[in-house]
Amino acid sequence: MTGGETLVEGALRVLNTPDPVEKAKLGDQIANNWLQGLILDSYTPSQPDFMVKLVSPSLMPKLGKAGSLQSRQAIVHSLVHTESWAIDLSWDIIARFGKQESMPREFFDDFVRVAQDEGRHFTLLAARLEELGSHYGALPAHDGLWDSAVATSKDLFARLAVEHCVHEARGLDVLPTTISRFRNGGDNQTAELLEKVIYPEEITHCAAGVKWFKYLCSRSCGGEESDVEVINKFHEVVRSHFRGPLKPPFNESARRAAGFGPQWYEPLAVKDFTQ
Repeated sequence: MTGGETLVEGALRVLNTPDPVEKAKLGDQIANNWLQGLILDSYTPSQPDFMVKLVSPSLMPKLGKAGSLQSRQAIVHSLVHTESWAIDLSWDIIARFGKQESMPREFFDDFVRVAQDEGRHFTLLAARLEELGSHYGALPAHDGLWDSAVATSKDLFARLAVEHCVHEARGLDVLPTTISRFRNGGDNQTAELLEKVIYPEEITHCAAGVKWFKYLCSRSCGGEESDVEVINKFHEVVRSHFRGPLKPPFNESARRAAGFGPQWYEPLAVKDFTQ
């Protein structure tokens, strides 16, 4: 079993093999595969298989403004796809960084809750999509979120900053408009789901990113790093791992509820010409 298996995944198979004879055989097989170049990666995110056509973000059709059934289906399909990635990313941050970075129990608690939320969001939105006469996989989707996961796979600072404080925060920026569009289009059921369930819980997910980014900053310098130094570190990490400036307008109230004010993100809305 080589295929797309990474070395760490092979190591886990060895560790989970109880029979010592089989363990020795499997370990030898995996070692040979690695040394012979049959296993290509040590540990990179394994992109999940989807019954959905993945295309470049630039080739994605316009979603519309929820004025028609077709547009509402397209928007909900896009949200379902985002939540499917979010499930993997939530568990990935636990598996990839938890032990490696010697994170405390509270880190695991927070991201297990995030992962549980994302799974519930996926299930609810997928069910709503079917009620709208479609299903997940009926439309194309892009994997830009997973591309950024790969780009941040070796750095917990980067994963927290980019996935939780950039991408998830962007979701907070656009969700109120999306909710209004569904209401204006007469789809109060989807609007209620987004407003009462998805939106408030996504604030807590962004807050988890901010919280643990601050923790890493504090730990890295013995608990003496100032707010200004934390924000400067955030700017440095985002500019290194996220392409281009952030897009306003920003949802300042939701972002503040998640624990970070305009000084965190407004400077990143301007192109840094020193890069």
